[in-house]
Amino acid sequence: MFKSGFVSIVGRPNVGKSTLMNSVVGEKIAIMSDKPQTTRNTIQAVYTDKECQMVFLDTPGIHKPKNKLGEFMVKSATDAFKNVDVVLYVVDESKKIGPGDRMIIENLRGIKTPKILVLNKIDMLSEEELFDLMKMYDAENMFDEIVPISALKGKNTDRLLKVIERYLEEGPQYFPEYMITDQPERVLVSELIREKVLHYVHDEIPHGVAVEIERMKKRPDKDIIDISAVIYCERDSHKGIIIGKNGRKLKGIGKSAREEIELLLGSQINLQVWVKVKENWRNLQSFINNFGYTEK
Repeated sequence: MFKSGFVSIVGRPNVGKSTLMNSVVGEKIAIMSDKPQTTRNTIQAVYTDKECQMVFLDTPGIHKPKNKLGEFMVKSATDAFKNVDVVLYVVDESKKIGPGDRMIIENLRGIKTPKILVLNKIDMLSEEELFDLMKMYDAENMFDEIVPISALKGKNTDRLLKVIERYLEEGPQYFPEYMITDQPERVLVSELIREKVLHYVHDEIPHGVAVEIERMKKRPDKDIIDISAVIYCERDSHKGIIIGKNGRKLKGIGKSAREEIELLLGSQINLQVWVKVKENWRNLQSFINNFGYTEK
């Protein structure tokens, strides 16, 4: 009997949701950063073996929104509670259930969908601390399973897949077995560039950064893809930070992104990157829509 189903990954920002999804499918689908609210849209990834197919929805971290983009992100995450077969609620090694977690728990409490608590980053806990955390969440009396893992190190992720499979029903194979995401190449490329911006600028600018792919075309008779990308930020001062002294940061961003894009696309890449300012774009609905942050 072949099983299949849709699995939503939810949780606070920066608990390792994207890392978990990438670990499960064995490829980099969602960008990763130690900064919160890295994922902005619901990203679909596919895991397939001989017995089942799991379609994972990696969602933005649930937080208190401060702008229209934030409102979209939270709605996208909470909508992912609905119309799925299993919900994975990912938490980290925090010793207490904070206000953000409490809000998510109360939202989940009212749904009948099977709920699996994924306790991530267990490599940072002692056995006693892990036991105490599992006991604390078990006291909520709402989770069908609690599975401790380390997504970054791939520890216990195989067990998590087996647990998810138990809650899936017989169903079709929705996607070909070789397919691991429904995201267009342009989206994956723009997200890889945005990830490198987040890495290179550290905490110097907020998350007012977006990347638009203006051109992506393979050269005739040559294994080279020309890509032109624009990094948008909200202030002139942010533009200067991204470019860096003598353009060093922008060069580093471009070089690092190009190397990963070449691995992703399996082709030589000629990448050109510019930086432009668009003030307050996160509150401009037309701009948000242009970057693909729209309801599906």
